[in-house]
Amino acid sequence: VQLQASGGGLVQAGESLRLSCAVSGTLSSPNVMTWYRQAPGMQRELVARDRTGGDTSYGDFAQGRFIISRDSAKNTVYLQMNSLKPEDTAVYYCAAHDLKAMIKYWGPGTLVTVSS
Repeated sequence: VQLQASGGGLVQAGESLRLSCAVSGTLSSPNVMTWYRQAPGMQRELVARDRTGGDTSYGDFAQGRFIISRDSAKNTVYLQMNSLKPEDTAVYYCAAHDLKAMIKYWGPGTLVTVSS
């Protein structure tokens, strides 16, 4: 299984971005798709998580602003980020946790920079 995140870039505060995470290979079900982020000098933190079946959860900072979704036909997970703030600046990573094989896969991150 390989993951490829894309969609990062430079935006101004208040704008939106949609990140994509394309999954190639066979990922068993059930599974959990998770977006994390890591800002310079900071620990990695959970942004949003989606388990097959529709169980989603968000980091406190993401509640009400970010939305995680899946397109199973495209094997892609999205992170819609609205009302972005400078403190959202970070490298965003997607991860896929195959709950049957008990393997967690990571992809390279995509940089999001929010200017004030």
